[in-house]
Amino acid sequence: MREYFPEVKNVKYEGPDSKNPLAFKHYNPGETIMGKTMAEHLRFAVCYWHTFKGLGADQFGADTIVRSYDDAADPMQRAEQTMHAAFEFFTKLGVDFWCFHDRDIAPEADTLAETNKRLDTIVALAKTLQNDTGLKCLWGTTNAFSHPRFMAGAGTNPDPHVFAYAACQIKKAIEITHELGGQGYVFWGGREGYDTLLNTDMKRELDHLALLLQLAVDHKKSIGFDGQFYIEPKPKEPTKHQYDFDAGNCFAFLQKYNLVPHFKLNIEANHATLAAHTFHHELEFSAVNGILGSVDANRGDLLLGWDTDQFPTDLYDTSLAMYIILRAGGFTTGGLNFDAHVRRQSIDNADLFYAHIGSMDAFARGLKIAARLIEDKPLEKAIQDRYAAWDSPFGKDVAAGKMDFAKLQAWILENGQPTPRSGRQELLENILNEYI
Repeated sequence: MREYFPEVKNVKYEGPDSKNPLAFKHYNPGETIMGKTMAEHLRFAVCYWHTFKGLGADQFGADTIVRSYDDAADPMQRAEQTMHAAFEFFTKLGVDFWCFHDRDIAPEADTLAETNKRLDTIVALAKTLQNDTGLKCLWGTTNAFSHPRFMAGAGTNPDPHVFAYAACQIKKAIEITHELGGQGYVFWGGREGYDTLLNTDMKRELDHLALLLQLAVDHKKSIGFDGQFYIEPKPKEPTKHQYDFDAGNCFAFLQKYNLVPHFKLNIEANHATLAAHTFHHELEFSAVNGILGSVDANRGDLLLGWDTDQFPTDLYDTSLAMYIILRAGGFTTGGLNFDAHVRRQSIDNADLFYAHIGSMDAFARGLKIAARLIEDKPLEKAIQDRYAAWDSPFGKDVAAGKMDFAKLQAWILENGQPTPRSGRQELLENILNEYI
């Protein structure tokens, strides 16, 4: 069997004192924290698109990275080699899950029928490799944004012919995800948005997008797919106004079209940045509304205005993310998918491993920090204290709707001005620093 990453052996946990750059310093998959192993808490997944198909190209330059699995002239041979290389990588890295787009794993042909035949061939190979290695599919999705037919969107396209093509592509992608035992399926709008209202019927586009999602729900039921459906919010790129702008926007959309029972959100850190939110805001909004499903773990560059998809290494981000995720009950069908790519100048095979190892260690440290925060409750106690007045008899009556405006006025006339209280932000930031 051809080996695509011969310079790397299986990555192992060697502890924080290890000087081996190809070893975990903090991620010990079997270590138990809060009653579950690290592997069970974190549910790490490697994305297929950036990791194996991203070869360093950007808006201003061609590929810079050469991979040995990409050397075949025949596109299907390249697809098969890439799949073998991917499972070699998954196994050596020691993750349990992977994620894919349909067009990542198999090249598109001239017709839908031939394209689907190609997918079936590669999916059969992937299924065999899953059985051989024990790897599982965290989720699948479709690329309904790259081909020129989708230049004006897929479900929101002004042409029903394109809508129908997108529906066929999504149908097949759900089916192959089901075939691979995928635990979920993600809808990322890609081009579900608009650039100008001068040529856009917004109401019609939103209605059609909801129709496409409902058709997907119906098909999911018809084939017996039990995986969770997710929507991934993204505010911009490539369209100026995305309909899936952020978690709040997606939640409002799902409520309007009665789709909440069928969908949760797949939150990406870099997309939160582009929406002028923090990663933690998007996670917390989703958690408190019961729609937090999975996470695309990456980070953006605050000095750049586009989706840089860098690997996550910020301990504040990983700690607060895991704090919110653990308090929300942890992952069930979702997990931490590294939707990130190495930098354009990181051209060696080993760089792929360094990137994932560093990020997995960062989330392992974040998990430990979050567990201690939950056990000691310094933030929880501070929040309880800040809102304690709402637990008083008066506060409870207000919250229960027992005090109308007249009663509230009478209470104020009797009790006078409220006493301001410090939010103690600086103290809490200091406490968080101590835990990190």
